[in-house]
Amino acid sequence: MPETISTIQNNLSHLLKLAVDAGKAILEVYETAFSVEIKDDRSPLTLADKKSNEILCKGLASIWNIPIMSEEIKQLSYEERKAWNKFWLVDPLDGTKEFIKRNGEFTVNVALIEDHTPVFGLIYVPVTGQMYFAIKEQGSYTLSLKDWSALPTSYNEIISLSKKLPLEHRPAGEFNIVASRSHMSPETEAYINEEKGKHKVVNIVSAGSSLKFCLVAEGKADAYPRYGPTMEWDTGAGHIIATETGKKLVRTDTMEPLTYNKENLLNPYFLVY
Repeated sequence: MPETISTIQNNLSHLLKLAVDAGKAILEVYETAFSVEIKDDRSPLTLADKKSNEILCKGLASIWNIPIMSEEIKQLSYEERKAWNKFWLVDPLDGTKEFIKRNGEFTVNVALIEDHTPVFGLIYVPVTGQMYFAIKEQGSYTLSLKDWSALPTSYNEIISLSKKLPLEHRPAGEFNIVASRSHMSPETEAYINEEKGKHKVVNIVSAGSSLKFCLVAEGKADAYPRYGPTMEWDTGAGHIIATETGKKLVRTDTMEPLTYNKENLLNPYFLVY
């Protein structure tokens, strides 16, 4: 077994607990009258983003001495990072807009990128306590525990407590498309109309943040078209969680898989199906 995979398996308990700890810090802020800053790119930032980032970066550094790329860390130039073969990719609070709206649809996202491709990903939903995770060629799983301190340290025991994804399959003739609560573009509408010509019933399922990937991975949705801006940290974890269930994630222009640690960290439009 490759060294990267065995290291992830040996540290899976630590990784999942780390996301839960970050989620606790997020919920502590969520339950207060928090303030909102606006970053240079006009995106919102809260104390929850900062606290989660601090917990994750410190914990990840203790597992592996490799670079960390996080939404809340100043990005290095491409010259400085282009030789990275392996790095952590972190979105400490994905769905800050959903967090501010207090609708519960925000997540903690951590991925491990190797050779420009995700080999591990986790998505944790602080409000529900639901965890999604995937390891390259080992499958995708979901897990929910009342007491995360009781999480076993053994990889095999964690897997035995988890449910393998997908959990369900769509009825014949019915097609579910997951679309963003905050972003509906003309291209997305065109895609939806195209699928309406192919299926008896087309339903639109809405979700915020990286939960859209989770709906596809669970089998609650058949496709997630994203004709809108996303950054690499928005997609790394969801990418492998979806593809380890047998789905494909491709750019809409070339139909090639998304890659990571590009010179421009903005993703092209993509489709999960």
